[in-house]
Amino acid sequence: MGDPVVAVAVAIVFVSATIAMAASSQYSHHPLDPLTATEITAVRAAVLASPLVPARPLFFHYVGLDEPDKPDVLSYAYGAADSAATSSQMTLPRRAFVIARAGGQSHEFTVDIAADNASVLSHAVHRGPGFPMFTDEDQIAAMALPYTYPPFVESVRRRGLDVGEVGCGVLSRGWFGGEQPAYGGARVAKMKCVVVDYNATANIYARPVEGVVMVVDLDQMAIIEYRDRAVFTVPKAEGTDYRADKVGTPFTGPAASPGVVVQPEGRGLHVHGHLRRVLYRGFVSEIFVPYMDPEEEWYFHTFTDAGEYGLGALASQLQRGADCPANAVYMDGYYAGSDGKPVKAEDVICLFERYAGDVAWRHTNGIGLGGLFSEVRPDVTLVVRMVVTVGNYDYTLDWEFKTVGSIKIVVSLSGILEMKAINYTHVDQIREDTHGTLITENTIGVYHDHFVTYHLDLDIDGTRNSFIKNNIVPKRNTGVRATGGAPTPRRSYWTVLYEVAETEVEGQVNINRAPADLLFVNPSKKTKIGNEVGYRLIPTGATATSLLADDDYPERRASYTKKQVWVTPYNKSEKWASGLYAEQSTGDDNLAAWSKRNRSIKDEDIVLWYTVGLHHVPYQEDFPVMPTISGALEVRPSNFFERNPLIRTKPPGNSPNCSKKIIFAGKALTVTLLNNNSR
Repeated sequence: MGDPVVAVAVAIVFVSATIAMAASSQYSHHPLDPLTATEITAVRAAVLASPLVPARPLFFHYVGLDEPDKPDVLSYAYGAADSAATSSQMTLPRRAFVIARAGGQSHEFTVDIAADNASVLSHAVHRGPGFPMFTDEDQIAAMALPYTYPPFVESVRRRGLDVGEVGCGVLSRGWFGGEQPAYGGARVAKMKCVVVDYNATANIYARPVEGVVMVVDLDQMAIIEYRDRAVFTVPKAEGTDYRADKVGTPFTGPAASPGVVVQPEGRGLHVHGHLRRVLYRGFVSEIFVPYMDPEEEWYFHTFTDAGEYGLGALASQLQRGADCPANAVYMDGYYAGSDGKPVKAEDVICLFERYAGDVAWRHTNGIGLGGLFSEVRPDVTLVVRMVVTVGNYDYTLDWEFKTVGSIKIVVSLSGILEMKAINYTHVDQIREDTHGTLITENTIGVYHDHFVTYHLDLDIDGTRNSFIKNNIVPKRNTGVRATGGAPTPRRSYWTVLYEVAETEVEGQVNINRAPADLLFVNPSKKTKIGNEVGYRLIPTGATATSLLADDDYPERRASYTKKQVWVTPYNKSEKWASGLYAEQSTGDDNLAAWSKRNRSIKDEDIVLWYTVGLHHVPYQEDFPVMPTISGALEVRPSNFFERNPLIRTKPPGNSPNCSKKIIFAGKALTVTLLNNNSR
């Protein structure tokens, strides 16, 4: 479902190891490493050989690492506190978790892959609500159905099109309680269509065949319901293309002068050293995208991208020199196809040092006998990047490791709007709510939201942490001085009220409602002057929350989008904010449902769930392709160090790369990249 890179979803873990490059022959394996191509092949063989599921055909929907228990991983990485065992002496289980469909059922397997011959350790059938994410096989087979379906052929003819000009795609139908047919519990999806003529335009989303919706049974692979409600004008192709050779010359937009990254001493990526623990594991857990059109053809457009389509399998190959700079290092990933065989995804992660001209710290002194002088230290950031393309939208996912010790997590959106065909060509013709913006003739860009939820298992100097709200409260100046000084004319000020969250309910925060610093601290670790060591959460724009009604079905499935911040106790099984079976889920197995238990989060191993949220009102500049817009969060040291850790940073010299290594908070940075082979 969206492990940073699903097969390539970026999971970040701090361990005592060098950055793992796929091509490095000297790399020592970590217990959380993704499954290799060889392991995926062995898992496939074990599942297919198992007598537990005789039904055929069998399709693989998820194949990923069944990660070892966290205490064991920490003992492996850091050494057990009460044991002389080291990582070289420990052997942790190497297992895979598999979800496969056969005989109309969802089967779960645990496979032992540590031995020479992989074997199935356990098997269960999922009997609750929801289904695993779609596979490529599902979608490709379903796309072929309309071409031989007579009602569809007639609908296309009515619009003056040839059936060969039209292509259809699979969309999750969501869940709407008892208000729509349950189709006997079948695994069904909706299908809608667009005009596909790449000679005319590559922007197929700009030419929808509006009014036509199909329902397809994905297990029986048959169209079981069809509706052609009304004929709308098909938008023209002219002016919709975004390809450089089709936009036409001369290029009149602003042209940037070529930039060159110069590192005369080579890359600074191969770094070594030890770090105090901050983040055990971090990844994109879900992307919820509800559209705001309640009409018949649109009401079900309420996507959970990771849970329904998978992020890793949709990771895009990065374009060298464009998606990443010239000094980038690239990594490949693997995921399992619907047949269970490994699929190689090339160049889906890049790592690079960013020299953007930013300042880490500075001050100019113009007072006293010392005269005028300045001290400035340039900032350098290590960036880990991947891009996921889910249908029409492209998500650039960045993890930025800054020299001050902070971790900034950025999601940047681009791509193409979802568009609705309409018979209007000018805004003056519109009298009703079209649920979007007229962005070109006969085309509405539909209002929608993006909610990107991150799972961040913070371990601030250890696993036992607490969540603190430093509430910023305005006060009236009463004139009473704590130090006994004279009254002053000031009438107001603000102060901080320290609040420790005891339970999950207290760990839920809408950051737009009241000012507060939100911190994660280790109560057992203090600085020399007595402050609890910690990291604080800094939201950076894009803090929207869901405006859907609490009883609306899409909101019930993604009710965690009402608040940006949720804090839960660590639970190995709680990884995906929308639940393990998100497709057609009912909201009974998601982040909000788990938190109803109101477990203790004080002095516990806790997890931060943070949602970057955007309300998207389309504008004409978003057409034909959308300029990038970003949202972010940052976790930053807060009394974690005794003072500014960059105070001893070497001043810039003649060389633009005066330091061979990227230094993270005064110590060499260590990062392990993990890709969980399916979601």
